[in-house]
Formats: sequence, C-alpha cells, structure tokens
Amino acid sequence: MATEFPRFDLKGQIALITGAARGLGQATALACANAGADIALGLRDIKSADALAKEIQGLGRRVLPLQMNMSKLAEIRAGVEQTVKHFGRLDILVNNAGLGKSDPIEDVKEEDFDYTLAINLKGTFFASQAAGRVMIKQKYGRIINLGSQAGAVALPLESVYCMTKAGVAHLTRCMAVEWGKHNITVNNVAPTFINTPGTAPELANEKFHAHVLSMIPLGRIGEPMDVAGTVVFLASPAASLITGTTILIDGGWTAH
Repeated sequence: MATEFPRFDLKGQIALITGAARGLGQATALACANAGADIALGLRDIKSADALAKEIQGLGRRVLPLQMNMSKLAEIRAGVEQTVKHFGRLDILVNNAGLGKSDPIEDVKEEDFDYTLAINLKGTFFASQAAGRVMIKQKYGRIINLGSQAGAVALPLESVYCMTKAGVAHLTRCMAVEWGKHNITVNNVAPTFINTPGTAPELANEKFHAHVLSMIPLGRIGEPMDVAGTVVFLASPAASLITGTTILIDGGWTAH
C-alpha cells in the first residue's frame, strides 16, 4: 500500500492574519508566505505594512493589505469579505491581534478592561465567525488563535489579559467541537514572552528579563519565528487530525 507522507507546506492556500503589521503577526505572515500561501494582511492602519507587503511579494506570493481594526465589527466582516472577493476563498485564519495593559487588579480601569476584551475576545470571536461562515461553505478551513501562556498560568499585574487568553483557549475548544463536522480545525498557540516590539519595554528591564529567563528551562526568550513555525504546522495538511487543542510555546515555563 502506498504511503502518503505528511505535507507541511501551504501551497495554494489563502491565509488571513490579523494584527499583521509587526511582531508575531508579521512573522506569521512571512512564514505562511514562505510555506506557499497567498496572504491577506489584517491591519489596524492599512498604511502600516507597505514594506511587509513588498517582502511577501518578493517571496513570490500574492498579498492583500486590509483595513481591519479588530475593535470594529464592520471592518472585521469587510476584511473577510474582501479576502474572499480578491482571492476566491479563505483557507486559513490566524487570530493574532491582541493586547493587554499591566495593572494591579485594584487599579484596573473600566475602559482598559473593555478594550482588552474587545480585541482579545470579541475580535477573535467575530473574525472566526466571519471566516467560519466562508469555511463551512467550502467544507474546509483552518483557524489558529494566538493565545498565551497567560491563559494557563497566573501572571502578576495581568489579570484581564490572563482572563481573555484563558477565554480564547476555551473558545477554541467550543469552535472545534461545533465546526469539526465541516472539516474545519480550530487550534490555539500559547507563547511565553517573545522578543517583539510589544514586549520590548518590559524585557529591557534587566531584573524582569532575568526573572523571565529563570522561569524558562530552555534559558532563552522566544523569537517570533518560534511561534510562526507552530502556526504553519497547524495550518498544514500534516496537522489535519489536530483540533481543539492548545500548544504551549513556552520553553518549558508551565512545566514547573
């Protein structure tokens, strides 16, 4: 009997990455393009990714920049619609956009609470809903959510962020159960501290940097491509039987 070996490429696929302008989103867009996918870039400011778009084109892939502020439902839905109109389908959604303000629980402001939930949970839910409707019709889809180790362990001063990322992990399971019958897989990747523009101010603090390293058995801060590689794997044919799971990319932090 002939053996069909696992395929780890994304040839012929269309991928939409939210929060794609920098950090993990930028790395994921480039990694998916390198693996063979054409890319839709979901951007809070559509003018923010000209260099990234050119880099993707340099890899021989098509690219579509989109105005997608993840706190605005109309822009979320329009971004998905424009992706399908431009490319003819949508195979992969990467819900990368996310944020979180550090505060003691007793000092959290309502506006910061609401905005964190709006991006991390509401944005993820409704982007998945819009993409899921397309994928159900196609009878195929891959949704990868960007969670965090903060969804599995409590981090001081990060209560709201931790809460939303725990919510993303469980939302992943709910979507996987509902949409499995449509040949849609839904998974969650949960990184530790990664070297990105968003974490740079915290990691610049020598004491904090040393503490983070002390918690990671592998002894290094993660790089964006450490996360992007797992996203590409989950989007690839090789991961076709994986759904509803969270993969921790934490260097061993949560193994303590």
